[in-house]
Amino acid sequence: MFTDVLQQGRKAVIYLRVSSEEQVENFSLSTQEEICRREATRRQFEVVEVFREEGRSAKTITGRPTLIKLLEFCRKNRRTVDAVFVYRVDRLSRQTADYLAIRKKLAEYGITLISATEPTGNSPTDKLIETMLAGFAQMDNDVRSERSRNGLRARFLSGLCIAKVPIGYLIKDGYAIKDEVSFDKMKKAWNLVATGTKSMSEMAEIMNKWGLRKFVFGKEHMLRAQTVDRIFRNKFYAGFITSEKYKEEAKGQHIPMITEEQFYKVQAIIDGRNRCGMTVGKRLKDNPDFPLRRSIKCGRCGGNLSGGWSKGRSKRYAYYICKGRCGAPSIKVQVLNDSLIEFLHSITPPKKKLEVFIMLLRKGFNQSFNSLMVKREKAESELLLQKRLMGVLVEKNLMGTYTDEVYKEQSKIYEDRITAAELVLGKTVYDKYNFTDIEKFMRDKFKDLGKTYLKSEPGVRRVLLGSICPSGLAWRYSGLSNQQFSPQYQAILDVREDDFALSTA
Repeated sequence: MFTDVLQQGRKAVIYLRVSSEEQVENFSLSTQEEICRREATRRQFEVVEVFREEGRSAKTITGRPTLIKLLEFCRKNRRTVDAVFVYRVDRLSRQTADYLAIRKKLAEYGITLISATEPTGNSPTDKLIETMLAGFAQMDNDVRSERSRNGLRARFLSGLCIAKVPIGYLIKDGYAIKDEVSFDKMKKAWNLVATGTKSMSEMAEIMNKWGLRKFVFGKEHMLRAQTVDRIFRNKFYAGFITSEKYKEEAKGQHIPMITEEQFYKVQAIIDGRNRCGMTVGKRLKDNPDFPLRRSIKCGRCGGNLSGGWSKGRSKRYAYYICKGRCGAPSIKVQVLNDSLIEFLHSITPPKKKLEVFIMLLRKGFNQSFNSLMVKREKAESELLLQKRLMGVLVEKNLMGTYTDEVYKEQSKIYEDRITAAELVLGKTVYDKYNFTDIEKFMRDKFKDLGKTYLKSEPGVRRVLLGSICPSGLAWRYSGLSNQQFSPQYQAILDVREDDFALSTA
């Protein structure tokens, strides 16, 4: 009778855990609890508390608040709690060392750990079997992790996303697709930053006005200059997938937003240089007192000119000085500014030459436009053909005519062809422009380069000078000079008036 009273007085708690994946497999907490209660009743234990942990992995002890509460409860109630029931030993941990540490801690409290579905106990044989079960749980977890890692790597190498896609794209059925809301806005942003006239702070302000946002854990955030810098460093937009984890680069299966050439052009601009040889972008801060610093070179040593102030008796005077310290005399700011405007006046193309060049440009524009329309028609036909073939392939795979291996191999070929056709269609930017607007722009801006320079913003001024004189301008201490004009501007100056007849032919 004394034994019956003792057994009826034994107390126990139940620990239940299920991860998100196991919930999908219907490995529910209620099922675990029912089996644990049944085993506790069979062994004549009274269940006084149930600890339920949902959606938590057993890879580590940290990050499992309910398990911590269980151990604390057992510590405080070591005189009354006799056992902890679990559905299986892997409910406590899938790491052998962690499981043994928990078991040891409970043993120090005088509490027995009991599995409702596996042999557990305090005999040497029971302990050996229990340790083996914990080891099997860890092995199963390690195998799953390895398969997951291999699967992610294979997905990455095949060109599919393994991380969050950037602004302008969405994930649908595991594939990156265009976000109809933000794709065109982001493409416009890439085109704007490629002009070299905007800093990252300015781009952040513009993009925020356009409604572009980043999302962190589902919460919307305004864009900052640092975020914008990372956006324009992302090669995903050029059709590639990169990964710090794998230290590799793979060609993506998504539709690129920009060309690879434009991507590298933007990188050069962000780093503070451009194809015209002029310093642009965030690395060069505008100084209204010295607008030509770093834009004009010293004619003696080739170093960039910087700005400085000289204190007179009644006021200060602004001067440009050579950063190379070659001993060249300083130049008054107004003298250099006036010389630049005079230089731009002198190289302004005559009106007749400009008109002939515009006519030739119109002819070339029309020829390119017609050629592009032919390519567009071919691309549209090719796109329809490849989509039809893809549909046939899917149908035959479902019918069992083609195996999954054949389907994957052929679908990759069709997807590449579809991507190539869509890229051709995406490059038909001529339909977004009106040559009349281009003509008006050239007549307005090239009418007087000196006035155009004075009316422009600082960033545009640098681009204007760089596009005309890619090797830069030099101050020879008697005036400005340059070694050569850009091929594009030289083409305007080289136009002959008798080319007018060719332009109308």
